[in-house]
This record gives sequence, C-alpha cells and structure tokens, in this order.
Amino acid sequence: MLKANSVSRSFGPVKVLRDVSLQVDAGDSIGLIGVNGAGKSTFLRILLGMEEKDTGELIVNTRRIGYLAQFAEASPDVTVGDVLGRPYGHIEGLRGRMAELEELMVGDGDIDWNAVTSEYSELEKALAIADTARSEESAEALRKVGLDGGIMERTMDSLSGGERTKVMLSRIVVQAEACDVLLLDEPTSHLDIETVEWLEEYLLELGCAVVVISHDRYFLDKIAVRMVEIDNGVSREYKGNYSDFITKKMLDIERMEKEYRRYASQRRRQEEIAENLHRDRWYMTLHKTRDKLIEKMEVKEKPVAGREISVRIQSAPKSGKNVLTAKGLTVELGDRTILKDVELDIHKGDKIGIFGANGQGKSTLLKALLEEIPYTGELWTAPGARIGYYSQHHDGLDLNLTAEEQLMIVTGTEGRAEARQMLARMLLTGEDVEKPLATLSGGQRARVALALILLRESNLLILDEPTNYLDIPSRHAVEAALNEYDGTLIVVTHDRYLLDTVCTGTIEVTGGRAIVRKGTYSEAKGRPNVREIVMDADEYRVVSAFTNWETGRKYGKGERVLITPPEAEGFGWAIDQGKLKRTGGRQRKKVRMPETDESNI
Repeated sequence: MLKANSVSRSFGPVKVLRDVSLQVDAGDSIGLIGVNGAGKSTFLRILLGMEEKDTGELIVNTRRIGYLAQFAEASPDVTVGDVLGRPYGHIEGLRGRMAELEELMVGDGDIDWNAVTSEYSELEKALAIADTARSEESAEALRKVGLDGGIMERTMDSLSGGERTKVMLSRIVVQAEACDVLLLDEPTSHLDIETVEWLEEYLLELGCAVVVISHDRYFLDKIAVRMVEIDNGVSREYKGNYSDFITKKMLDIERMEKEYRRYASQRRRQEEIAENLHRDRWYMTLHKTRDKLIEKMEVKEKPVAGREISVRIQSAPKSGKNVLTAKGLTVELGDRTILKDVELDIHKGDKIGIFGANGQGKSTLLKALLEEIPYTGELWTAPGARIGYYSQHHDGLDLNLTAEEQLMIVTGTEGRAEARQMLARMLLTGEDVEKPLATLSGGQRARVALALILLRESNLLILDEPTNYLDIPSRHAVEAALNEYDGTLIVVTHDRYLLDTVCTGTIEVTGGRAIVRKGTYSEAKGRPNVREIVMDADEYRVVSAFTNWETGRKYGKGERVLITPPEAEGFGWAIDQGKLKRTGGRQRKKVRMPETDESNI
C-alpha cells in the first residue's frame, strides 16, 4: 500500500528525520512511536504527500487513504456538520483523480480517449454515491463514537477536547470502510476509556491497514502487530505489540552496547600496535598495514543514551491512618445531580484510580474532595494532610510567566538554582525555561506543572490526568515515581496502563454513582492476570471435520480457522493429520494472554 525508504526531512539546520523507512501492506496494524518532537507527525504528513521529503523514496499504491490529524479543528465558524461534510480521505482522492483526468482532456497530448472518459465516468458514479450516502453515514458515525446527531449544528469551538476528538473520529468512520489504509495521529487523546475500547474493537473488525501514532501503551498492546520507533531521526522496526517492543528493545540495546565495547576495544588495540610499530620501526611501513586494517574495520556506533525525566516525589511527614472519608457526598448543579451518595474511606498509602466516561463527574468529584465546589453530605480530611493538586488544564500556571518564574513563586528568588535544577530534571533547559508558558507545548506545560508538585512536599496527591500530553518515556517516569511515593494518591486518568501498574484500588464514576473496588483496572473489569492483544494469524481451511477436545469446539469441513503462534501447538495434531490445510492468507486476531512480568516493564 505504502512504502518509504530512507526518508529524510530538515527544517532549516534541524534534521528531524535522517533515515526513516516503513512498508505498509494490506491488513497491517503498525504502531509508530517516539518521544515528543521525534518527527512522527511529520513522517505521516510526508506519507500523505502533505509535506515534502528532502531525500529518500516514497511509493504510494493507493489513493484510498484516511487520515486523522493530531489536533482537532476548533473554529467558531465551523459546525460539526461542516467538518463531516468536507472533502477528505478517499473522497478527496476521487476528486483529485478527476481533476488530473480533466487536465489530460484539455491538454494537447495524445491520450486514449476511451480509457480516460470511461475512468472519469466511473469516478463520477463513485463520487455521487459517496456524496449521497454521506449525510446518513455522518449521523450513524456520530452515534458509534457516542455523540448525539443533534450535535451537527454546534460549532467546533463549543465542544470539549474529547468531543472534538470524537467528531474527528466519526469523520474517519464515515470513510473507513472505503479505505485501504488509515493513518491516525494520537486518536485516543482526550477520549474516555469506553470510547478507546470501542475504537480498538472497531479497528480490529475493520480489517484495513492501520498506522497509528500513540502514547497509549494499553491501546498499542491491543491493536499493533508491528512497532516502528523513530529515535534520533532513524527508524527501527520490531515485530509484536508494545510490550514485545519493550522487551526486544532492551535486548537490542544490550547487544549494541556489547558490540560497541568489543569494537572499541579491538580498534584501540590495533591503534596501539600501529603506534608502537611506527615508533619502534619508523624506517619500515608495517604501521601503514595496521592503519589499513583499522580503516577496514566495520564501524559500530555507540548506542545513544536517551534523556529521561528524573522524577522522585518527596512526601511530607505522614498523616494518620485515616486520610479522607466521605459519607452521602452529593454534588448538584442547578436542577441536575452530578454525584449522589458517594461513600469513600481512603487510608494512608492507598493509591486510588478514578475512571469513567467523559462528563460523568470525575473531575467534579476531585473538586468536591478539595472543597472547591459546594456539596452536601459529610466530608472529612485528616488535619495532617498536606495536599498536592495537579489540574489537567494546568489551572495553577500563569501563562504570562516563564517556567523559571513560575517555580520561583515557590522557591523564592534566592532559589533560582533550585528551580533550574528541578526544570532540568523535567528535561526543560536553555531557552525553554525563559519562554512564557503560553508559548510552550502541552507536554512542556505538563512538565512544569509536575515540577511544581515536586517542589511542594505533600502526603496526599490529587492528580487530574497527569499523563496527558506526555510521551511514553515521560509516562514511565511518572508511574515509577508514583509507585515509589509513600503518601496517599487519588488520580483521575484514562490511562489504563497507569491504572494497572500504580493503583491498588479504583473508583468507577458512572450514572451519578461512585463504585469503589479493590485492585487494578483489569481486576475491576473482571480481567485479572489476562491481557488481550492482537497478533498476526495464519488462515487454515478445515479439510476434514474434527473437535478440539481442549476447548470443546467443533470445526466443520470447509470452515476457515485463524491460528496465532501461541495457538499453533494446540492445533498441531490436526495439521499433522491433514484435517487442516494452510491457505496462505493472514489476518489480525485478538487473543488473550496471561500477564507476565515483562508486560509491565
């Protein structure tokens, strides 16, 4: 479908992409990852022809490409209906080809008129069908992503971040079934867990090739069968999902380090021999032979050490055993009840994850616990509780200040060095700390807000979407810090990976209720110690009917069976006895795998 070989792209003196390659075949599901600023979005735009490459080869064998941009439109002059009705994806491809044919027909060149007019007629029919069906499909697409059709007349700027993302997703749904390839840039940003899980199922059932940029590791585990990482402008490909990528990359780095040490040692030894020969036998040319041997040695590059955020959350003196208690807590807004009869009993050291669909009241619950909004019922917070609060909208930041000035509100002007050191730990250095916060990216602002949390010692952290805007390495660093933190944690998040690796209990906010459960998110959803992932599966045809006695499943003659590598052993006897014959086809299939320690690295 698509193929890029050794693509490079520079912006002035900055070389963003140096050597990036990717091949997308029919039915592929590829995760494209890298730190913020690695060039992932730039690479997708090059694949789409929206941006020029400097060098390299690009082959595009289909016009049926759908695209979801990273940032949803938020114009006050554009309605949801306008967004869904605009030309895009395969429809834009149809119109583009028609324009090319029109140029051919008005030109002076010698063309095959029968072939050109026939193709133009077919394109007109396809476009008419697409335009007619689009209004009905738009309403159905909105429903699929959890939005009401009545939203069509609302302007994009009146929607929340999650609603805007859902509108853009519905735009993809309208075109997806007519696409060969979908290119998705951060499709899960601002989406609640319910919608993300719907998207996972939808992409799996759709069957077309997918290339997705995402920092959602749980999502990548569920949908990807190949991972491509862009690191320092160079791509490297790994077979499997995100968890497989982590394991294989660690082995890769270890191998590369061993190879580099061996190479450096051998080169150093040969250089010493050549130097000694040149000094002791200066009248001979033996050292030149050694120099040539050194030149012919295969050069091994030293693995580049990635910069990582260094996070360690200092806790204040411990509070008592009971930290926070709520009884019959109710929050009303006008004549609407947002939360009703919430019962909480949070103890010292508890790490509670709050999840639920957008608009159900998760952030409202946090604000009630912080006593920032009116409520009824009982709420008690330990007198010794020192609260650290992180807002998903970074409400505590003054966008007119620089990062350094923001932190010096806490440290004082005499604490400039301490502020600089803290920002450096969050990978904010040089000009970045001297720019107004308004000019920084969402990820950079998030790191400034986290730096403020680090400076203010607390024993009760209340965090609202702390991993939004952060890339995968930064998320790992934050999770490691939260695991080490010996205070009490209450965190609202859509990040299922965080819910599984950090939280010891969960609260699901739904229908005005707060449902409290012990254990991780997976355990709360009835999936303990099991992860669902997507793998490439070989297709077999049943030649002779048989029963799989391990599962009790009966297979009839002529039936098609998809078998993944972990399932191959269970079907080995049927294949050996000729009851199954491989067709040569391959598809994606969801399988359930027991959790291993590596999956949470």
